[in-house]
Amino acid sequence: MKAARSSFPVPLWSALVPVGSLAVALFLAVLLHGPLPGLLVPVAVVLLVWTVLAAVHQAETIAHRLGDPYGAILLAFAVTIIEVALIVSVLLKAPPGTSEIARDTVFAAIMIALNGIVGLCLLVGGLRFREQEFVARGAVGSLAVLATVAVLALVLPNYTVAVPGPVYATPQLLFVAIVSFALYLVFLFVQMVRHRGDFSEPRLEEAGDARPGRSALVAALVLLPIALLAVVVLAESLAPTIEHGVASAGLPAALVGVVIAMTVLLPEGLSAVRAAGANRLQTSLNLALGSALASICLTIPAVALLSIALDQPLTLGLEAEHIVLLLLSLFVATLSLAMGRTTILQGALHLVVFGAFLTIAAMP
Repeated sequence: MKAARSSFPVPLWSALVPVGSLAVALFLAVLLHGPLPGLLVPVAVVLLVWTVLAAVHQAETIAHRLGDPYGAILLAFAVTIIEVALIVSVLLKAPPGTSEIARDTVFAAIMIALNGIVGLCLLVGGLRFREQEFVARGAVGSLAVLATVAVLALVLPNYTVAVPGPVYATPQLLFVAIVSFALYLVFLFVQMVRHRGDFSEPRLEEAGDARPGRSALVAALVLLPIALLAVVVLAESLAPTIEHGVASAGLPAALVGVVIAMTVLLPEGLSAVRAAGANRLQTSLNLALGSALASICLTIPAVALLSIALDQPLTLGLEAEHIVLLLLSLFVATLSLAMGRTTILQGALHLVVFGAFLTIAAMP
């Protein structure tokens, strides 16, 4: 029995759950349309939770093997690619006219990552360790890129006059798409090469003797995309049920996008909170801020090019209340992370802003 366990590179459950969940999710997606039958909803929810746990395990295996910030980058990049694919598929199916799906999804991802995930990590870490330290230069640099791209993509369209409405003219949209992608490439170069120390977690290097083997790394690299794809397909299968529940409760339809975004970001969020509980706040911030950056810097160029190719206007400008929440989030995050040391106070502040976001999403 001992030899059999050691011959398999990762825990058996972490391999079987993603593959089985993906098969079930694809079966549900192909055969069923509309809300899931009542008996299948708890099954889908249980599979979703187990698949998220499997994705977190694979991501942590990669992070321990490669070290920060590579593990966080890989997880954020994988989740965002799937998120972009979902948005593009929705845009292709959308009727002619302006579309807000990209704007709403990106905004929800930023608010969830910047306030929900970061706030919970700071609160958990502060409760357990009183104070936690990290490299402030890396966090502030991430926030600077995020603030620049977020304002250019989601705020400035409301104030341009070349095209009526919260949309960009084609040359303006191309400029924003190019600089968003270019800034992300520069950020990755700084994070992975030029100033890697600003994003590295010393405690991962100290635990070098506990690093997974090469076979475990290969298995995790294969299983992580499968687990993330299963999470997304299961979330899509549950979406009609969520839509029906939201409509029955008389809540705004935009709340569905928030629920789906939270589900897609669940693997990153859980992994970040676990890292904060292990006194690895640098890893938590890499995951949270990296996911927000990847979401906006990769989604905007993709949907911009698709919008231009389809000659379909793309609504990017946020409503006034969402602009206030975005600017407040960036301001609070800058104050919280500028000193390189956090307590439960900073966590509570971020969670209050996140609560305000959820309240406005439910009651505009």
